[in-house]
Amino acid sequence: MEIVRTENLTKSYGKGETLVRALYHVNISVQDGEFAAIVGSSGSGKTTLLNMLGGLDYPTEGSIIIRNQVIEKLKPDERTVFRRRNIGFIFQNYNLMPVLNVYENIVLPLKLDGLNEDSAFLKEIIGVLKLEDKLDRMPETLSGGQQQRVAIARALASKPAVILADEPTGNLDSRSGMEVAGLLKTSARKFHQTVLVVTHNEEIAQMAERMIRIENGEVQEVQLG
Repeated sequence: MEIVRTENLTKSYGKGETLVRALYHVNISVQDGEFAAIVGSSGSGKTTLLNMLGGLDYPTEGSIIIRNQVIEKLKPDERTVFRRRNIGFIFQNYNLMPVLNVYENIVLPLKLDGLNEDSAFLKEIIGVLKLEDKLDRMPETLSGGQQQRVAIARALASKPAVILADEPTGNLDSRSGMEVAGLLKTSARKFHQTVLVVTHNEEIAQMAERMIRIENGEVQEVQLG
């Protein structure tokens, strides 16, 4: 079942001679439960695409459809609620709340949305990510790889339609990076989550079921893993 679709998605900055197209007529379709990588050189438009899909920015033209909802037609407050309920984010810098412990960080999206915790599901996530003995720890006491595990757990906790990961291994050493990438793939399969990961690491991209290559704001190639 299709979970994400873009139709002629275009994002432009400036006008006339200063016009820059960060994205141009991008058409992609992502299926429920798919683990896909978005790759491309620096400045190719891959992070812009991720921001568009996450509702963090508006397209100049075209549409983004997630769970049959046309994102750009939502009012700002509606888009905020939709994003919180349907999209999980994993960032390169983890973006954990330093004043909250590991468990509090994981359940934060649920608290913000006034949702009850699914204790069995959370226990399973925490077990898969091997965080059982770290729930009372504060983020600054964890390694980079451990912090990214917490960020993955937080993204999974609310059972979003899609998880968007922007260079999630960028601040990690090679070994930790491959471990985190493997956990993302495991999470996609085990919890039937749709995961889109932006990465410049070809080795990690090869782990995906599908690789979407973007250059100069356009999709150049879609390659099955």
